[in-house]
Amino acid sequence: MGDARPGSEAVIGADTSVLVRYLVGTPAAQARRAAGLIDGETEVGISPVAIAECAHVLRTQYSVDQGDILDSLIGLVQRANVRVLGMRTDLLLGVLVRARQLPGRPIPDALIVAASLADGALPLATFDRDQGRYGIAILEP
Repeated sequence: MGDARPGSEAVIGADTSVLVRYLVGTPAAQARRAAGLIDGETEVGISPVAIAECAHVLRTQYSVDQGDILDSLIGLVQRANVRVLGMRTDLLLGVLVRARQLPGRPIPDALIVAASLADGALPLATFDRDQGRYGIAILEP
């Protein structure tokens, strides 16, 4: 357990707490350690769940504006040493950039759309007609 896959470099998974400390800079000692990891050369894996949870914490606990949250997440997942686990980063970036122009709290929806796009699971079955705002085919069951 915990070993890297054969023929690949080790990837360190980052929990929501590390992402939040990195993005908000507090508490200072933990923020420095988080930055040491994320700004370093080690490949860091971030789950879509951690991204959604980070957005929620930034909004509810730190009162960060939705646009600023999206900008921070876009910058984070664009880092050369960061990869989003189980999801194509290019697709995630596309929907996060699109979400930047949408009202409400579009980050969880963006993650759902990116995952569906990545695996070709389209149309997306949903009762939420707003999911079509990402330019994907939707189907109401």
